Amino acid sequence: MRKSFVIALSLTLLVGLMSAFAQKKQQRRRPVAARKAQVKDSRVYLVHADVLHYDQAKNADASILNGKVHFTHQGARLYCDSAYFYEGSNSFEAFGHVKMYQGDTLSLFSDYAFYDGNEQMARARYNVVLKHKKTTLYTDSLDFDRLYDNAYFFEGGKMVDGKTTLTSDWGEYNTKSKMSVFNYDVKMKSPKFFLTTDTLYYDTRLSMAHIVGPSNITSGDSHIYSEQGYYDTKNDRARLMNRSVLSNQGKMLVGDSVYYDSKEGFSQAFRNVVYVDSVNKNKLTGNYGEYYEHTGFALCTDSAVAIDYSQGDSLYMHADTFKVVTYNIETDSVYRKIFAFHHVRAYRTDVQAVCDSLIYNSLDSCMTLYHDPIVWNNNQQLVGDRIEVFMKDSLIDHAHVINNCFSIQQLRSDSTLFNQVSSKEMFAYFLDGAIRETQAKGNVLIGYYFEEGDSVAIIYNYQETAELRMFLKDRKLQKVWTPKSSGTMYPLNQIPLERKHLPGFAWYDYVRPRDRYDIFIWRSKKQ
Repeated sequence: MRKSFVIALSLTLLVGLMSAFAQKKQQRRRPVAARKAQVKDSRVYLVHADVLHYDQAKNADASILNGKVHFTHQGARLYCDSAYFYEGSNSFEAFGHVKMYQGDTLSLFSDYAFYDGNEQMARARYNVVLKHKKTTLYTDSLDFDRLYDNAYFFEGGKMVDGKTTLTSDWGEYNTKSKMSVFNYDVKMKSPKFFLTTDTLYYDTRLSMAHIVGPSNITSGDSHIYSEQGYYDTKNDRARLMNRSVLSNQGKMLVGDSVYYDSKEGFSQAFRNVVYVDSVNKNKLTGNYGEYYEHTGFALCTDSAVAIDYSQGDSLYMHADTFKVVTYNIETDSVYRKIFAFHHVRAYRTDVQAVCDSLIYNSLDSCMTLYHDPIVWNNNQQLVGDRIEVFMKDSLIDHAHVINNCFSIQQLRSDSTLFNQVSSKEMFAYFLDGAIRETQAKGNVLIGYYFEEGDSVAIIYNYQETAELRMFLKDRKLQKVWTPKSSGTMYPLNQIPLERKHLPGFAWYDYVRPRDRYDIFIWRSKKQ
């Protein structure tokens, strides 16, 4: 009985010990399993190889694999013809038809690769092709960092994104952000433009190129130089800063910032804008400008100035706004109209003018001044309801003053005395830019001083007639012709007050622009 009791006690203790051991073992397994679920397996696994062997003489640290070699590592699948597998360092070398797939959107092909599982770094060499969605990168040397989704190439590379191709000596591409950086001898080409630079950032998601250095962009006949800006390669649009320059067939647009739409042929410039037409030798400046190359329409405003330098002496003209409208563009009968409005003021050393608005038509080379126009030439002033000036070979050929015409010439010998002519209509004809004949028609009134000796006025002549013709040479009066007229000649001390100044006389010298900078200061006529 004692023996049976001992046996029973022994069995009970054994069962208890086994139960405690099993419970303890179960308690150790739980945290291990939980830890494995939380920590990602970092080992490189060999899935398949047709042949596996060791060669101490050839490579003592590696397993030598041949034939349809297949590895996996943290979601990536890697294939090659043969490999050296270094289990101790968790890495391998792959040879022949190397392929790596990550998810459904990324693949990497090369002739050779070294893969480090600890650093998650693939170093691919020779005939490397990286494909990510619609973007493909070609190079001979590429390091792909799976940890940061970054691909680096450093011995020349080419990226193809849709219809856009980029090449450079060095670069990188992030598969997560889809941002790429290209450096040294960068070339970017699409069916509609060609860009060259030394540094370029490119967003494949938005097809947006970011220019950060001296860059040249060619699109058809248009050329852009910029050192800072963005180019939308998908929509052919550019937004440029830092005094970028846009040129097209002899025309140039510069601004602190420039916007250009190649499809629409539309460009805008903001702040310190300069538009130069080197063909016609004129330019526009202001703080805002725009140009439509398909229609030839241009606009400039905000401190706008038009400068004509086709002659030796430049003409400066200011207005609130300038517009250029082109008709029959890209035909043999093309012509342009230039509109200036409002508060027009113009200065050249030999001629000055003010008016509310102005139109120049290249079809007949006519410039028309509207609304209270006044023109000065040396000591002569001309006013009317409308003044038309016709050009020939960039020189004034003749002028036509319409309604309420009044011509005033200040005497050089006495600034208080004026020669005057008023009429309904006036004409002036020029030769080589110098006036040679003037005509006045309709209700002509004349107040003229005769001078002799040292140009001293001695007699004042007042006349009323239907027409007047005056012929000049070297700016000096040679001959005067009138039909039947009535008038009176007065000594200087006997001129009636009402005859000394003709009806409507006004000397607007205080309105006259004094230099090229004075064109910005508008001065109204005194009441």
